[in-house]
Amino acid sequence: MQIEHQQQPQQGAWLIEQSGQRLAEMTYSRVEDDGRLNIEHTWVDDSLRGQRIGQQLLQAAVEFARMNELKIVPFCPYVKSMFARDSSLQDVLHKDSSII
Repeated sequence: MQIEHQQQPQQGAWLIEQSGQRLAEMTYSRVEDDGRLNIEHTWVDDSLRGQRIGQQLLQAAVEFARMNELKIVPFCPYVKSMFARDSSLQDVLHKDSSII
């Protein structure tokens, strides 16, 4: 499945759509020149459950953060749990984030 990135100056989303219907999304906000990417929400349609779509969306966010030298603040419970479990993501975790 193709992950699309839609972004505006202060917000955006990674999403999966099929036939004009949104099936998954991970939304974020950011403040210009702040260096933080605030991941706020992750949603995956029941039809895609069990396919690791949430992990794929998070990987897209992590790659974006690395390429743009941003640090992620995980407000989304799913993203918080992934940061707590996966040490390979720590390089993009904002130092003031409490994930536990």
